[in-house]
Order: sequence, then C-alpha cells, then structure tokens
Amino acid sequence: MSPQIRRRPSTWSQLRRERLALLIGAVVLVPVAAWGVTQLANDESDQRDGVTVDPGVAHVHGLGINPADGSLIVATHYGSFRIPSDGDDAERIGNSLQDTMGFTVAGPDHFLGSGHPDFAGMQAGQPGQLGLIESTDGGATWASISLSGEVDFHGLAFAHDLVYGWDSGTGRFMVSADSEEWETRSTLAMYDFAVDPKDPDHLVGATPDGSVASTDGGRTWNDTDGPPFLAVSWDAHAGLWGADERGGIWSHTDGHWERVGLLPGQPQALLATPDGMYAAAHDNAQVTGIYRSTDDGRSWDLRYRDGQQ
Repeated sequence: MSPQIRRRPSTWSQLRRERLALLIGAVVLVPVAAWGVTQLANDESDQRDGVTVDPGVAHVHGLGINPADGSLIVATHYGSFRIPSDGDDAERIGNSLQDTMGFTVAGPDHFLGSGHPDFAGMQAGQPGQLGLIESTDGGATWASISLSGEVDFHGLAFAHDLVYGWDSGTGRFMVSADSEEWETRSTLAMYDFAVDPKDPDHLVGATPDGSVASTDGGRTWNDTDGPPFLAVSWDAHAGLWGADERGGIWSHTDGHWERVGLLPGQPQALLATPDGMYAAAHDNAQVTGIYRSTDDGRSWDLRYRDGQQ
C-alpha cells in the first residue's frame, strides 16, 4: 500500500480540544473500570444451584493462534479462552477474569496483553490500568512488565522483535524493543492497527476518520483509499485484511482493497492466518460468536457461540 496525501495538521484550537477529550477519557476510565469490576464481583457472588455463574466470552478484544498447540486464543472482557485446533468448545484459561483489552501472541505459550484487573486483582492491589503484561504459560497466569498504572493498550502487536502498542487513554502510538523502555512515535485516535510482516516501518491503521498507513514505523500517518475499518490483520502468508463496521470483509491485493465477504454482524476482532481466517462478531441476537473462513473470507462458519449471553 502506498500512502497518499498526508493529513493536514490540526489547528492549535483543534489540538487543544483533542487533548481535552483524551484527558477526559483518561479521567473517566478509572471509575468506569472500578464500576465494572464491582459489577463483576456481584456477578461472581451470584450462586445458582451451588455453581458460580461464569460470564462467558461476552465480548472479544483479541484473537491469536498459540504456536505451541495450534489452539485459538480468545482474549475477552472477562478473561481468556482456548479453542482447541481439533474442537469447537471454548475452554476458560486460568482463573483470572481480567479485562484483556490489548492482546498479541509473541511465541509458543507466550502472550502479551493489557487492560484492567478483575475484582480479585484489584483486591490484590493491581492498578486500574495494567500497562504491559505477559504470560509465559499459555495465559494461565500473567505478570506485569512495564507501564503499570500508566497505560491501557487497546491495540498490541509483536513483530520484528518489537512490541507496538496504542494507548487508549492518551492516544499515544508507542514502540518498544525490550518491552520495558518505550518510544512514543505519534498521537492519534485508533480502532486497530497491523504491522507489515516484511517491513517493521510499514503499518496500516483503522481510525474513526478512515484508513491510514505509515512508512516510518508509526511516526507519521497518511490517509489511504481504504474503507473505514474496525479491525485489521496482516499475515505473511495470508496477506492484509480488514473488517468494516457492518461486517464486510476486505482483502488488500495489488495495492487495492476489495470486499469479498460478510460477517453476520459487527466485528469485534479479526485474525488472518495461513490456515484460514477467524473473526469474532455479534449475530442478529447480539450474541458473540467465533467464526472461521477457509475460502479467503467469502463465507464464514460458526466455530463457537457464547452460551452465557
């Protein structure tokens, strides 16, 4: 994808309004998170026939394939789940119900994430914003690496031995070579982003104003002719894909976007892999499902439907 016309810089008054909006969002975030975990605590105490009610998959923030066993990892509002490569049941991973907002696979059983703690985590003293967290046991447990209490990554990617992240609280696009020291490269509103598997400086982004691209590692962004996306995914073998707000699935080939298929509802997450594509989306009943396509996004089969909603 070749960038087109660079966006005109905002005026000073526009920048002030944008920064004020970001600050308001950051201030609102903590009480909202606290309310959420309080509600979750109430949910957890709701006993039916002596069995604690599990909130289920509910809403998906990220998808990834675990190279250790080929299973599909589903990062959600209430913890993470595993769908085996040879099955269709979503198995809860570990005991944590943390809100895993950002999620990416870094290697076999090695995941990176971000988000907010569950009620047990808050009782243990975890901050409302988890910063960058890491699991080296397939998601069973998580440990803090950096930016604890400072950052809420809603987008994460591990590529070229770099960690790329977008902080929802400040709009900062950040990159780290060691997961501890971070470089802020730009500030913008974003739904999702993806990194070119062949070029660490080439990225695409989905923003409220449409598709953007960067050729300098996220330091500057340019408008593109791509449609407005909610989710994007880039795989070295499968290529570059996007999902729009109506569930349209788009393929990027030979420098152009082409709509090739349709999900049953608004997408929550998208993942392109050499063996097929995966997506999380609401159906007409507003129930979250995990879907798989083996024909380049043209048709989608239901892999798992959340039974708790």
